Amino acid sequence: MKIIIKMCMASLLLLTAIVFQLFFGSIPKADAFSGQVIQRGATGEDVIELQARLQYNGYYHGKIDGVYGWSTYWAVRNFQQQFELDNVDGLVGQKTKNMLANSTKFYSSFVYKQINKGNDFTHYGGVPLSIQAAPTKEQQAKLRQQAEGTKQKYIAEHTKQGGQAAENKQQANQQARENKQQQANQQARENKQEQANQQARENKQQQANQQARENKQQQANQQARENKQEQANQQTRENKQEQANQQARENKQQQANQQAVQKKEKQKTAAANVPGGYSQNDIQLMANAVYGEARGESYVGQVAIAAVILNRVNSPTFPNTVAGVIFEPRAFTAVADGQIYLTPNDQAKKAVIDALNGFDPTGNATYYFNPATATSGWVWGRPQIKQIGKHIFCR
Repeated sequence: MKIIIKMCMASLLLLTAIVFQLFFGSIPKADAFSGQVIQRGATGEDVIELQARLQYNGYYHGKIDGVYGWSTYWAVRNFQQQFELDNVDGLVGQKTKNMLANSTKFYSSFVYKQINKGNDFTHYGGVPLSIQAAPTKEQQAKLRQQAEGTKQKYIAEHTKQGGQAAENKQQANQQARENKQQQANQQARENKQEQANQQARENKQQQANQQARENKQQQANQQARENKQEQANQQTRENKQEQANQQARENKQQQANQQAVQKKEKQKTAAANVPGGYSQNDIQLMANAVYGEARGESYVGQVAIAAVILNRVNSPTFPNTVAGVIFEPRAFTAVADGQIYLTPNDQAKKAVIDALNGFDPTGNATYYFNPATATSGWVWGRPQIKQIGKHIFCR
């Protein structure tokens, strides 16, 4: 009897192993990352493991291909933010690796087997691997939806303890954003009003000068007619011509002196308005970019383009020079189609100066696009800040 019982138990265990193998596939021991920091642009086995672990808990839905691109970068940042890590920067250091290793699994044999075969596959947690090998589009959508549900459930549990603190922090951030936006709007209104007042003063002065010139010309003509009528001899005509010539020379000299003074004052003002750290070449190159990208936009829209360039220079994600940002591959349409080399007007240059002096109507944006012409799908997923003219500005 004991022998029969042992045989039955062995058969049961064997049957259980076969069923487990059919439904869940081979589940090897979870691997670990190497000691290197993983960042955007990296490739190889560390990136494959990173993408697989991020997909396991629903943060990454792209292809597991071992290339650290933008979709992987934003998945890392969202994971770092949700798990309240110290630095939300897309750099996968030891803390991020530890958190991923503790909260996910990595079925390396399954992943590399699918990659080597060139199969389309997924790596979502809590789902049998046999279903994730070569899934249909409908299965992929269902798996992604299931992963999002699991992710949201964990987020709710993870943030329950600090719910009130998070809400207070969110309210404070919202108030800060509203205050910043209100200040930007107020500054924009003041600038617009100042421009309107300046234009009104210039128009009034121009009308006064025109009236004075007309009155002076009318008086000169009247005097000429009276002189001609009173004096009919050649000497009078010669004296009159000499006086007119002398007056013309004086007027011309006076205009030249006035233009020289205005030019000198303009140069002083321009030099005073340019902050340190930027050369005239930087300003000229930014004016070319603003003119090529947004010459059909409003003045505020042109300042916004210049502000995005400066925000990228100050961001660790982009090159730290004006030329590096503008000529970064596929960064600006004006560079790609050659409009960067058009000669900018004075308004484009003024927009650059205002941006250099702190005017940023975008709210610290580092991206923008025209929704009517944008062809890149990922840019629609960027956190949008506002729309100015035809451009939507994003983080």
